[in-house]
Amino acid sequence: MRAAQEGIVFSFQYGIEIMEKMGIPVKMIHAGKANMFLSPIFRDTLAGVSGATIELYDTDGSVGAAKGAGIGAGIYRDNNEAFATLEKLAVITPSHEEEYKAAYENWKSNL
Repeated sequence: MRAAQEGIVFSFQYGIEIMEKMGIPVKMIHAGKANMFLSPIFRDTLAGVSGATIELYDTDGSVGAAKGAGIGAGIYRDNNEAFATLEKLAVITPSHEEEYKAAYENWKSNL
């Protein structure tokens, strides 16, 4: 199970690298406590490999997508306003970054 979750995280990180090459830095990830974000292994691995802090909210992906669209459309001034109505459940800070990044580089070298 851990290997499967790490593989999903590494795919996620691969996408983050593409975004960063486009000039979109990823320092904070806002997520609903649903789906893969229910797993502490997934959350810790993603924070460690990406170096981003993860904020978990009492919501799901559909609300997050709507909030993100609202930010993009100018309905909300910023992330703070968009997420103000949601209950923050946890903050996951990066840890074990060297180990996770080494595992990620090994994974990426086999693509």
